[in-house]
Amino acid sequence: MESNDPKKGRKRLAITMGDPAGIGAEISVKALNKKDVYDAAIPIIIGDKAALEDAVRFCYLGLKLHEIQDPSEAKGEYGTIDYINMNLLQPGGWEYKKVSALCGDVCFQYIEKGIALALAKKVDAVVTAPINKESLHMAGHHYSGHTEIFAEYTHTPQYAMLLASGIRTDRKLCVIHVSTHVSLREACDRVKKARVEEVIRLADHAMKLLGYEHPRIAVAGLNPHCSEDGLFGHEEADEIIPAIEAMKKEGYDVEGPIPPDTVFVKAMGGAYDIVVAMYHDQGHIPLKITGFVMNPTTGQYTSMSGINVTIGLPVIRTSVDHGTAYGKAGEGRASEESMLDAIDAAVRIAENWERYKAN
Repeated sequence: MESNDPKKGRKRLAITMGDPAGIGAEISVKALNKKDVYDAAIPIIIGDKAALEDAVRFCYLGLKLHEIQDPSEAKGEYGTIDYINMNLLQPGGWEYKKVSALCGDVCFQYIEKGIALALAKKVDAVVTAPINKESLHMAGHHYSGHTEIFAEYTHTPQYAMLLASGIRTDRKLCVIHVSTHVSLREACDRVKKARVEEVIRLADHAMKLLGYEHPRIAVAGLNPHCSEDGLFGHEEADEIIPAIEAMKKEGYDVEGPIPPDTVFVKAMGGAYDIVVAMYHDQGHIPLKITGFVMNPTTGQYTSMSGINVTIGLPVIRTSVDHGTAYGKAGEGRASEESMLDAIDAAVRIAENWERYKAN
């Protein structure tokens, strides 16, 4: 007998509201103003009533807020936003566009709650809105960002950052990093055979979670022209090529090293499903060029479609791939496209999680 439960089959998502001084509440409520989100998901915002009411007001949305204590209480109905009220903010008790210890601590507690719910299997995935690192540090939480918080609180030693743009379009680009939040000097030192192998495995795992059964992986070089046979460096010969050859023997569909100035174009042209980038900016720059659109007159982003996924965790975490955008916070002008992409990715991964989570 078929179930008549309208919630059956939909994935329960926790959306952490992010820094209240930024655009997190705004992009969250705007995303949940899209009916098709509720076809696949039961979204639940972890945040504060005061900030959510404010965002609904200045975005001129006719949405209702439904406060719950536990994800099982969520209605999952379009037009009503289910949320867990952390009750950390009072109306008017914070200031938009401004770093503060208050907002840094508040957003950290939202993240802690999201991780706890995911570990307890009360939600299928966590989607994170942006935080401000300076505010986070002012509050005494000394992390480089979400990725490191999730890794520590889930006791995950091996993980990597996957970036993707255009996942709801035909112009997709997926990138995963050997290193991220370290200096360029340290990033070069971290290009080691074992780490490159590990990230190739994570790249294969990530794409399978996103629905690609046989991922095609490209590995970028570190040096110009992949060192030109040793003229511009030795990392390709000493570390990257041996890693690729070892992974081929294990059965991975991987090619490289491919010069960084062409590999991303090839991936967007359909030659590869994902690129292993050697360091933060090597992967982030092409993602933001392809995923962000800026108004040349105002200097403001009009569309942002990049997402961030932490691969290797025992829980699912996806995120927008942009910051708190203090310059437009509290004004109703922020784009929710990246949040919609992050929600879409969370649902896709949740649907494939049982099949591939142990791979």
